[in-house]
Amino acid sequence: MGRKKIMVGLAGAALVVFAAAWAIAPILAAQSLVRAAKAGDERRIEALVDFPALRTSLKEELNAELIERMRRDPRVVESGLGGLGMMLAPMLLSGAVETLITPEVVADMVVTAEAPDPARPSDPDPTDKRDADDIHQAWGYRSLNEFAVTLTDRDRPDDRLALIMVRYGLFDWKLAAVDLQSGRVE
Repeated sequence: MGRKKIMVGLAGAALVVFAAAWAIAPILAAQSLVRAAKAGDERRIEALVDFPALRTSLKEELNAELIERMRRDPRVVESGLGGLGMMLAPMLLSGAVETLITPEVVADMVVTAEAPDPARPSDPDPTDKRDADDIHQAWGYRSLNEFAVTLTDRDRPDDRLALIMVRYGLFDWKLAAVDLQSGRVE
């Protein structure tokens, strides 16, 4: 009888350790991504990012934001070419995102809490990197297989960039999507 209690206790302890490791894995992966971004460790970033999935997500987010901006702009709405622009813009944006998303750009997103803007030329050596203290990080599960690190620049509290980590297997997590949350009215 004593041996059975020990086995049940060991099995229970093993289950608790497994559950804790399973639950904490995305936090460790997200922390690793943030540290790699701040250090500029491109190899580590490459290991922590699913670039094809991230590019697809970023295209969708930027396309939606671009179309919304175009719909709110009276010059585009009133123009006869506005519809053509709304049709062509996603194709142009898609090509730009394909070439734009690199480990350096991912690091910049994490450090500045800003999604890349394909219309703005990239600065290969930005000297005005935001102070890490200006970026607020909120961490949390969205579902069992999605974990979000929501970044907010204290200077722009209505604009948030959520980095979505997705589970690959039991303990492996990668950045696979972004969620742009803009509260500004233009």
